[in-house]
Amino acid sequence: MMMNITERHEFILKCLKEKGKISIDAICEIMKVSSVTIRKDLKVLEEKNLLFRIKGGASNSNPYAIDRPILINELIRNDEKQKIAKEALNLIKNNDSILLGTGTTVFALAKKLESVQNLTVITPALKVSLELSTKPNIEVLQLGGLIRPNSSSVAGNYALQILKEISCGILFLGVDGIDPDFGISISNLQEAALAQAMLTTAQKVVILADSTKFGKRGLGKLCDLIDIDYIITDNKIPEAMVKEIENIGIKVIIA
Repeated sequence: MMMNITERHEFILKCLKEKGKISIDAICEIMKVSSVTIRKDLKVLEEKNLLFRIKGGASNSNPYAIDRPILINELIRNDEKQKIAKEALNLIKNNDSILLGTGTTVFALAKKLESVQNLTVITPALKVSLELSTKPNIEVLQLGGLIRPNSSSVAGNYALQILKEISCGILFLGVDGIDPDFGISISNLQEAALAQAMLTTAQKVVILADSTKFGKRGLGKLCDLIDIDYIITDNKIPEAMVKEIENIGIKVIIA
């Protein structure tokens, strides 16, 4: 029996509540209606703020990341960030040269670096440089450029020019979105260009991201998932997501 529009909407919302995300193809197969009909249904439900449309389907959470000020970000999921930062320390060895990107999880890692000996740190983040400048065993190279107030980080051609002339072992990067289809992304386009340059500078790439970043997309794509080596996250990440990412060849570390 074919569903009417009210029944379809109720069914779509029920599926979203149970699964968090649904595809247009799956709904069409169950309801025996065209994809055009389902797309119209999703548009109506999105206009009523009942769901978010995503590529090929719908989600019950906003897939687009927000560029929040760093002081606000520091207060969000702080316990998870501390655990992720502690786990990241295990990848750093004596005499390493590392790149520390922007973001509060990366800053949490910077604060824990006192136990590491003889380290060179390259960073665009002013807070990271100030935190590490008092530690005698750590040499800091601060990238230069215009300062972004939201993140207390530099961006622009000066920083890009320096990155062309250096190489380092590991890049630790905080991001706003990790999506199997879209890849790795952040919400600010200026910082995206700098992060892309840092990706080419490092031999290994480690993404530090709490579980809320999965399935989200920022405005600026940095790279595909296959271009990174590790993701360190918290234990709230869905098991299916871990398997999907590890099947690509990326090591997922649960803090």
